[in-house]
Amino acid sequence: MIGSDPARQRRVSTIALGAMLMGTVTDEATSFAVLDRYVEGGGTFVDTANNYAFWVNGTQGGESEQLVGRWLKSRGVGDELTIATKVGGRPPQPARQLSENLEGLSAQVVKESLARSLDNLGRDHVDVYYAHIDDPAVPVEQQVETFGSLVKEGMVSLVGLSNYWTWRLERYRALAAQAGLPGHDLLQYHHTYFRARTDLGGLRSKDGSIGVAEGNLLSYLRAEPGPTLVAYSPLLSGGYVRADRPLDESYDHAGTRARKIALDEVVKETGATANQVVLSWLTGGEIPTVALVGASSVAQIGESLAAAELELTSDQRQRLDAAGNN
Repeated sequence: MIGSDPARQRRVSTIALGAMLMGTVTDEATSFAVLDRYVEGGGTFVDTANNYAFWVNGTQGGESEQLVGRWLKSRGVGDELTIATKVGGRPPQPARQLSENLEGLSAQVVKESLARSLDNLGRDHVDVYYAHIDDPAVPVEQQVETFGSLVKEGMVSLVGLSNYWTWRLERYRALAAQAGLPGHDLLQYHHTYFRARTDLGGLRSKDGSIGVAEGNLLSYLRAEPGPTLVAYSPLLSGGYVRADRPLDESYDHAGTRARKIALDEVVKETGATANQVVLSWLTGGEIPTVALVGASSVAQIGESLAAAELELTSDQRQRLDAAGNN
């Protein structure tokens, strides 16, 4: 269940489907087949964004939303499926590379982008609307007011935030409570079994990786029940199962090596794939978590959906949790 307000809560599957590359890298026929298989397997939560995937063809994005919209219409899917999209990461002009020059989160941009997203999706409201990337140029008070007004108008059911520092999340929540406006119900961050280094600065901040679910965020979620963590890229683009897909340098440390030993042991014990063990570990822990997976084939989404049936023992979970902590 996602959402803290009973009037706006949504029951969703613990495995969400990311549509980022649908309509560009993944062709329409394959995308439709994956979406069909996902729903047939009990999936109920589809995630896209207004900027997906501009970098593929040098556009401003929208291809993914448009494809999902065509699929929704062709299948006659209604409110039984939860649809999430995002605002804030769209380039103001066609582009092929990620940069600091983005649309931002001004009230005008958020509302205009929502109208465009609804048109792409063929809907009159969106179930989850994320601020894709924090915009330091827009005070948190204004962000709270803008997203809160969309909820009050019935155009958005739940608000999500992604790629914010934890102190900014808490400020958002406190200001929303003071103003009597909806706070954030979902937090979308990169999270997986192997732990990434968080001291490496990147495009958004020289202070570290702003989009990684590190200790501050996980501790916040343990202490503040309510928000659900949506873990994106949990399977590291095949990094757990493909020998030809080396892990990013941020995972090259002793903790990863120790965790791989523990993961390999549990894989052998369960007879499941490494991907399935990772997804079960994510969704069955203490922190309410939805695993957001991509898929470029029916077989891939079938493997991920099967993880929902895998229940790790308390001993297996303890060993996975303890690995790399010494």
